[in-house]
Amino acid sequence: MTSYLSRADLSVAVPIVEFAEESLTESGRDATAFWAGVSEIVHDLGPRNAALLARRAELQERIDDFHRQHPGQPDPAAYRAFLTEIGYLVPVPENVQVTTEGVDPEIATMAGPQLVVPLLNARFALNAANARWGSLYDALYGTDAIERTGDLAPGAAFNPARGAAVLSFGREVLDEIAPLDAGSHRDATGYRVDASGLVVSTATGDRRLADPARFVGYTGEAEAPATVLLVQHGLHAEILIDHGGAIGRTDAAGVQDIILESALTAILDLEDSVAAVDADDKALGYRNWRGFMDGTLTETVTKGGRTFTRALAEDRTYRTADGGEITLPGRAVLFIRNVGHLMRSDAVLDRDGQPIFEGILDAIMTAVGFLPELEGPTAGRNSRTGSLYIVKPKMHGPEEVAFAADLFGRVEEVLGLPARTLKFGIMDEERRTSANLAASIAAGSDRVVFINTGFLDRTGDEIHTSLHAGPFLPKAGIKAQPFMQAYEDRNVAIGLASGLSGRAQIGKGMWAEPDLMHAMLEKKIVHPLSGASTAWVPSPTAATLHALHYHQVDAFAVRETLPPVSPDALNTLLVPPLADPSALTAEIVAAEIDNNVQSILGYVVRWIDQGIGVSKVPDIHGVGLMEDRATLRISSQLLANWLQHGVITEAQVDDSLRRLAVVVDEQNAGDPNYEPLAFAEGSAPGIAYTAARRLITEGATQPSGYTEPLLHGLRREKKAEQAARGLTPGA
Repeated sequence: MTSYLSRADLSVAVPIVEFAEESLTESGRDATAFWAGVSEIVHDLGPRNAALLARRAELQERIDDFHRQHPGQPDPAAYRAFLTEIGYLVPVPENVQVTTEGVDPEIATMAGPQLVVPLLNARFALNAANARWGSLYDALYGTDAIERTGDLAPGAAFNPARGAAVLSFGREVLDEIAPLDAGSHRDATGYRVDASGLVVSTATGDRRLADPARFVGYTGEAEAPATVLLVQHGLHAEILIDHGGAIGRTDAAGVQDIILESALTAILDLEDSVAAVDADDKALGYRNWRGFMDGTLTETVTKGGRTFTRALAEDRTYRTADGGEITLPGRAVLFIRNVGHLMRSDAVLDRDGQPIFEGILDAIMTAVGFLPELEGPTAGRNSRTGSLYIVKPKMHGPEEVAFAADLFGRVEEVLGLPARTLKFGIMDEERRTSANLAASIAAGSDRVVFINTGFLDRTGDEIHTSLHAGPFLPKAGIKAQPFMQAYEDRNVAIGLASGLSGRAQIGKGMWAEPDLMHAMLEKKIVHPLSGASTAWVPSPTAATLHALHYHQVDAFAVRETLPPVSPDALNTLLVPPLADPSALTAEIVAAEIDNNVQSILGYVVRWIDQGIGVSKVPDIHGVGLMEDRATLRISSQLLANWLQHGVITEAQVDDSLRRLAVVVDEQNAGDPNYEPLAFAEGSAPGIAYTAARRLITEGATQPSGYTEPLLHGLRREKKAEQAARGLTPGA
């Protein structure tokens, strides 16, 4: 049972009051004035938020009616005219130019990997923040980036052959980052610094860098440095030298490791990767965020039989060849992802006793938690420009972007913050935003700091928007359809035409297979080659490996070679990826049902029973995939679409659910907190199983195909059940 306190004319859950008022007291702000301002925001903007959601529903109903009347692939001209007539497509504004100011270089002018991590998990979040620097040797030795079979198999003990392969790879990287004027870093027998820069000793004489500017600085003594700092394309790499180290003593130059600047930025997530359904969950997220802003967040970790405290990394200072100093950040620049406009939260009740919109709550409390970053002794730990970076997901078109901008402006007024302190990233993941991207950017042109594409949510919305047009292709086939390439290309081209370069990130989506780093190294280079300045990775290790791509490719130089927006791109974007029903054979359909059902069950059972919002879930073939609500959305929407068009039946869904529940139970047998999905004949299924089934069978009627309404309600039901059994929810 939630306990409330009266604040202004609001009822505010105790954990939210405690978080907010602690923060306000520390910053010297008046709590009474604050709550009065919160009430004004809630009651002024809440009705506008509701109207925007009603507009979504109205447009979807009109589109559903169109497809019912014109089944199959629509005529492009007629369809575009229809979407324009109903206001789904809006006029393209002329000469959109982003004017955002005060943006940190990691976002505006540097290119590198980006992590997304659940904010409720302090350990994961600290790891992400500290992933600004990562060990290349560890990343290579511990993953399949280097072949793991035969003589190179890792084994229980250190494998010298594998270690030698790692060192060889590392020297190739150094030759890429800072080539010598002659020879190779493979020939190095020592490193030292003189007044002219870096000197690399070899058996045949001293060498210099082909480009002396690639050397930045060093630590230790010039004649025997402990580290040597290099740079390429704005991204740094550090040679760690330790002649007595386990690796260094085997190396002619004493190189112990190569430390790469990796995750320039990280997104601390309150949305798709968390299961935050009540005031306690929300307050935990807000407190963790404040802990990052004031630098106090720590976590006790036990690993390999050793217990230690993990805290935020310190900055790194180096000496330069001319006797000066340079300091580089030790942590990623942090964004915080708020929820979208859809959900309400009973963490705060309005004057009529109704839950307020969760997105409004997030905007206010995110800014409250940010105050130590802007004022006081810890100011500037995250943003040297005093900016609060908020990722705003799942917005539908320019009206909703404008609403977010107005909301952030109102929050600044309540807290007395400088105008446009709150800046946002626009997730280009809903079709209405993709189709109206230039207008959406224009609606937030003085606050936008990134645009980002995401295949999964974008496909989930594609399916739901055109649900009644006909059966969709299987998931793997959808990604290869022309609309997806048009989506990716338009995102970059429109972003560049709108002046994002030098002011904001242009990003790409997640690599979802965290165990397949060799494949990532082969494939994810396409992101900087497309002109994107960042792309999502699933782990700090993946960030270190993906950083290699930004050394190989200058994303900003690539942008100069890219063509403008194709005049036909919007027409291509609007073609739904429908299947030829005759090609959906029984074998294909059966495999697709099982693939999606297994994914849904494997994710939902952790979300509902344990409150885990993102995890590595084995697929039906045992390959670990990063699953969050975006992956859940596409899987459930595809099956909902096939149910709608009679490609599958509920009986087939139920058969697959029963069979795959056993498989998922086996995959989780080693988890002591796991509650089995499978149930005996004649007994009732558990809440998690019920959630999986309802996500499929009710998917067609869920707003925009989102999973949150069902998940939140059933997670709260599960927490109540666990509490009744005397268990800590999630345990």
